[in-house]
Amino acid sequence: MSKIVLSLQGVDIYQNKNKILSNVNLQVEKGEFIYIIGKTGAGKSSFMKTLYADLPLEHGHGSIVDYDLKTLNQKDIPYLRRSLGIVFQDFKLLPDRTIYGNLHFALQATGWSEKTEINRKIEEVLTSVGMLAHIQKMPHQLSGGEQQRVAIARALLNDPDLILADEPTGNLDPQTSAEVMDLLLKINQSGKTILMVTHDYALLLKYPAKTLKCDQMNLFEVIYKTS
Repeated sequence: MSKIVLSLQGVDIYQNKNKILSNVNLQVEKGEFIYIIGKTGAGKSSFMKTLYADLPLEHGHGSIVDYDLKTLNQKDIPYLRRSLGIVFQDFKLLPDRTIYGNLHFALQATGWSEKTEINRKIEEVLTSVGMLAHIQKMPHQLSGGEQQRVAIARALLNDPDLILADEPTGNLDPQTSAEVMDLLLKINQSGKTILMVTHDYALLLKYPAKTLKCDQMNLFEVIYKTS
């Protein structure tokens, strides 16, 4: 893995054939924590979807965790996503499986087969997010904050260098949002790179970090003063 985990040059981002971001140029180094902000419809989620190849990169050049987004084949997309950790606003846990079952399914889907190693990894990531005691619970038995902790644990299963978090605190109350942010920053301090979409400007002030804004088809850095 090179020091640069994401590089975009002259990239246009499209949603339903409509250009919503133009001429995006960005380099992200391993270990950075970066917010992405902007109004609804400004292109934040489409930007993230392009990074994990849910939307194709049609114009410009881009590489992410050593995958070329422009030449990426359909069969290589699962391998790209194994190299990323993706955290969604709505958790996306399987409702008919326990927490253990959710993480077991994710590992099997990414090629893990040895039961002892699977169990060890599940215990490791749940411990890292403070959720091991809930391993046999169903998702509906957990609070929103607890479900998001499990979703973050799932994102850590394949030890990714880059985590894409799309509004990870969007469905949480302020106190729980702060707890999730503390967890994400702890993960970042362990060496993981995090790109986080948010609309919660209070988080930017409480946890200042490099901030990029989507506005009028552009993506650019903004500086927020903490005082």
